Amino acid sequence: MAVSLCADCFAVTTCSSVTLKSVTWRKTLQIALVFAFIQTFLMLVGWLFGDLFAGFVHKAAKWIGFLLLLYVGGSMTLEGIKGGDDARDLNGMRNIILGAVATSIDALAVGVSMSLGQTGLYPLSADHSMMVKTMVADHVAVFVVTMLSVFAGMYGGCRVGRRFGRPALIVGGIVLIFIGLNILFGIL
Repeated sequence: MAVSLCADCFAVTTCSSVTLKSVTWRKTLQIALVFAFIQTFLMLVGWLFGDLFAGFVHKAAKWIGFLLLLYVGGSMTLEGIKGGDDARDLNGMRNIILGAVATSIDALAVGVSMSLGQTGLYPLSADHSMMVKTMVADHVAVFVVTMLSVFAGMYGGCRVGRRFGRPALIVGGIVLIFIGLNILFGIL
């Protein structure tokens, strides 16, 4: 589950980091922590408030993820074509949070579905402490795997960006738009 939830985090950080001239430990750690925290937090919120969010998440989650990725990807593509330096990449906290939220909507939906079903990862049982331990372990796994995927995406994307420059920015933006379309229509 953790790997499947963070696949889009890897893709977004890879595509977005093509605009970075260099990747530092500090910058990568900051981005990885934001992505991992938001991913894990939204999954927990979905699980805790499943009944309240169920209708909203199932109706709006796809559109929210699509619109955020369309904005980020479209901005990157346009800036790559125009040759500007202010693409919507991972250079500002606002853009980092936008990317993290866009890739974490599915974690909210997973949390909601687990809450509503009370099956699978968090079954109701006489042993409430076992359910809590399982839930904590699953959230820790999501946090750690998300951080690792962001690290890999950041370093890989930066290397591609240094090597291919503006074309990588354009392709990265287009890939983000396609990820958004896939969220909305499930085409891939």
